[in-house]
Amino acid sequence: MTEARLTESDVRKLLADPSSNNRAETAAKLAIEFDQGNLSPSERAMAEQIFRIMVKDAEVRVREALSINLKENPNVPHDVAVTLAQDVDQVALPVLLFSELLSDDDLVQIVRSQNPQKQKAIATRAHVSATVAEAIVEDAGKEAVVALVSNDGADIPEKSLDRVIDKYGDDEAVQTPMVRRSVLPVTIVERLVHQVSENLREHLLTHHEMPPSMAADLILQARERATIGLSTDSSEDDVERLVNQLYNNGRLTPSIVLRALCMGDMKFFEYAMARRVGIPVMNARMLIHDSGALGLDGLYTKSGMPQSFYPAIRAAIAVAKEMNYDGEEGDRERYARRMLERILTQYGDLGVDFDNDDLEYLLTKMSTLPATSH
Repeated sequence: MTEARLTESDVRKLLADPSSNNRAETAAKLAIEFDQGNLSPSERAMAEQIFRIMVKDAEVRVREALSINLKENPNVPHDVAVTLAQDVDQVALPVLLFSELLSDDDLVQIVRSQNPQKQKAIATRAHVSATVAEAIVEDAGKEAVVALVSNDGADIPEKSLDRVIDKYGDDEAVQTPMVRRSVLPVTIVERLVHQVSENLREHLLTHHEMPPSMAADLILQARERATIGLSTDSSEDDVERLVNQLYNNGRLTPSIVLRALCMGDMKFFEYAMARRVGIPVMNARMLIHDSGALGLDGLYTKSGMPQSFYPAIRAAIAVAKEMNYDGEEGDRERYARRMLERILTQYGDLGVDFDNDDLEYLLTKMSTLPATSH
C-alpha cells in the first residue's frame, strides 16, 4: 500500500522525474495527507497552493487523483473544488456527486452550462436544494430530470414538479419515479391522476371498441375515484389548493363534490362549495351547518349544482352530523360504509335522479368496504 505521507524523498523524486505517473502519485499522497488533517498550518497552506497548480495539470490522471481523494474533504479551498467540478467528466463527477463545498450558485451555473452527465450527477447528490432542483427542471435534459425525481433527497418545489409534468407528462420514464416519490403535494398527485387518465383514454380508444363518450365516462369515473380521499389527511391549505386546481381546470364537477361528501369528506365539500360560489370557506361552513334549511338552500342554489343532487346532499350532511369515527382500526372505512348505507336506504324516498355511473360508483365503493360491525 502506498504510504500517504509526502516525504522529502517524494519531493526530490518529483523534481528529478516529473512524469505523469509521479505527478499523479504525488497528487494522491498529498490529497490523502490533507484529508487526514496531519498537516501544520504552514504545510496546509503550501498544500493548497500545490493543489491550485495541480488542477491545471495537463494530465487528466493527475487531476483525477486529486478529485477522488478530495471529493468529501470539507477543508479543500472552494476555488479548487469549483475548478475540479468544471473539469472533464472523469475528474468532475466525484466532486459533483459528493463535495459539500459547492454552493447552490456553483451547482446552478454547472447545470446551465455543462453536459448531461454533470447535470445528472448533480441531480443524484444526497441532498439537492430547491434552488438547484428548479434549475435542473428548467435547464437540464431529461436524464437529469429522471434522476432528480427519483431522488428522495431532492427538495423539489411544487412549481417545479408542475413544470416536470408540463414538459414530460406523457413520458413514463419520468412519470414512474414521480409517482414513487415518498412525498408529493396533493395538487401534484391530482395532476398525475389526471395525466394517467388521459393515457388511459388513449388506450381505451385504440384497444377497445366503444363509443368515445363511454370512454370519456370511464375516464371521468377513474379520475374522480382517485381524487376523492386525497384531501382526507391533508391540511386546510392543501385542500384549498387542490379544490382551486380542480376548479381552474374544469374538474370540480357536481359528481366529484357529491361523491366526496358521500365518503364523509366534509372538508373537501366545504371548500368545493365555497369555491363554486366564490365566498370564503368560513362563510360556506356557516351556511352548510346552519340549523335551519335556508343557509344550505341558498348556498346550493348559487353553486350551480344540479337540483336533482340536492336531496342526496342534504341527506349526506345530516348523516355526517349524526356519525363520528369510532377510533378503532378501519374506522374511516366503517364510517364511509354507514354513510353509504344510510344514503342508499333513503335512495328510493329521496327522489334523486342519480346518473347510472354515480349509482354504480356508490354500490361498487360500498362493496369494497368492511361490513358494519354490530
